[in-house]
Amino acid sequence: MSTTDTTTTQPVRKGTFLEENGKSLLFIAVAILALGAIALYYFASYLPSRADEAAAKMFKSEQYVGVDSLANKAINGEGGNYGLEKIAEEYDNTKSANLANLYLGGIYLRKGEYKKATEALGKYTATGSPVADPLALGLLGDAYSELKDYKQAATYYKKAADKASNKFTSPMFLKKLGLVNETLKDFKGAEEAYEKIKSQYPDSQEATMIDEYLARVQAQTN
Repeated sequence: MSTTDTTTTQPVRKGTFLEENGKSLLFIAVAILALGAIALYYFASYLPSRADEAAAKMFKSEQYVGVDSLANKAINGEGGNYGLEKIAEEYDNTKSANLANLYLGGIYLRKGEYKKATEALGKYTATGSPVADPLALGLLGDAYSELKDYKQAATYYKKAADKASNKFTSPMFLKKLGLVNETLKDFKGAEEAYEKIKSQYPDSQEATMIDEYLARVQAQTN
């Protein structure tokens, strides 16, 4: 993640924000694919006929979600199959449309279309899922980070880390929160995020290098 305003931000790493968080991208790809199975549970609790119709029309597009080369087919559909954009528009207020918006947000983020990602993810409504809900918030954080709206990014990373506390998503988003706070020169906020990883998620991958991150921000606050 690069910055241009040196009076309010400071570069702390090379490459884009997402390039520095390859592990989260891998997690996102796996999680998005897993949402297809989660959707089966969702459909049972919503308007059955409409949800089933939307699910059937979205089925083919879901198969394309995790394949970058097929992203456009996932978005726009193919042949008689509905794309995710059409599902989200025509079947609004269904779980299918909600899930389509989450899929779209992930795809647009991978395509580098960050504004579209925020628009799609902004339409996602929390369902109570311990996977989908924090993922949607974290993806919003990623999109705003790439748009260099770091205050918004920090807000969503904090929400994502707190949404469903677990050793998989929470430390990942806490680390991102810390990195964004460093860029905002909120070193105290960054220290708090890193300390939480160290104390609450000591077995996480993020905790293995956390002392280095803590030393960096503590040098700024002392």
